[in-house]
Amino acid sequence: MEVYEIITLIIAGVFVGFINTLAGGGSIISLSVLMYVMGLPAAVANGTNRIAITLQTLTATTSFKKENILDWKKGLKLGIPSVIGSIIGAWIAVDMNEEVFEKAMVVIMVFMLAFIFYKPQLWLKGSESLLQRKVSPFIMFVFFLIGVYGGFIHVGIGYLLLIAIVLGAGYDLVKANAIKVFIVLLYVPFSLAVFIYNDQVNYLYGFTLAIGNVVGALIASKLAIKNGANFVRWVIVVVVALTAANVFGLINIKDYLSNM
Repeated sequence: MEVYEIITLIIAGVFVGFINTLAGGGSIISLSVLMYVMGLPAAVANGTNRIAITLQTLTATTSFKKENILDWKKGLKLGIPSVIGSIIGAWIAVDMNEEVFEKAMVVIMVFMLAFIFYKPQLWLKGSESLLQRKVSPFIMFVFFLIGVYGGFIHVGIGYLLLIAIVLGAGYDLVKANAIKVFIVLLYVPFSLAVFIYNDQVNYLYGFTLAIGNVVGALIASKLAIKNGANFVRWVIVVVVALTAANVFGLINIKDYLSNM
């Protein structure tokens, strides 16, 4: 592997780890680098990316746990159906139209953005009544479906999880982010195993990318704990705006990365 490839993967990983820990959608960057700079097939890039995601979420989860931000008991209850769904999703062998997928993801992100501004108290303070409720079968089914999606493609999974955790379980954005990364940590190794079984993982690229992901996740989790939910809220706003601009052609991340 060339020096410029190592540097590119690590720098990309820092951005991805930071974005994924505080918001979501950062895998757009890592998948683009793996496919358009490193030349991996889409399926191999998808599998390789999960090595970095596993170590990234392990780092962020550990950081949140040390600061007593993570409610791991409820996170485990929400994570189990996500794990089951992710295994099914990873085995789904269908072709997805990339353009349709990206636009669908932007709809999800804009939907979340509308809630952030329309009812900011939900995101900044959470809901005490929802926090006291037990996890219902319906909520578990929702997390199962999210797991299916995460096992299949993963990109943008953070937004779906944040919506479900905040609106379905009542956590504020900081605590929701802690549970989000914990749930991803639970299911990604299982979907990674499916890709490994099908020989669709490049270990050298994956662990090099993971170096950056770990650094980005550590920085992001510390900033979230220090600055609170309002800081996380505005990071999400910026990430949503940039991603929407990329999808609708105002900027082109893939072209930029492919020309590096």
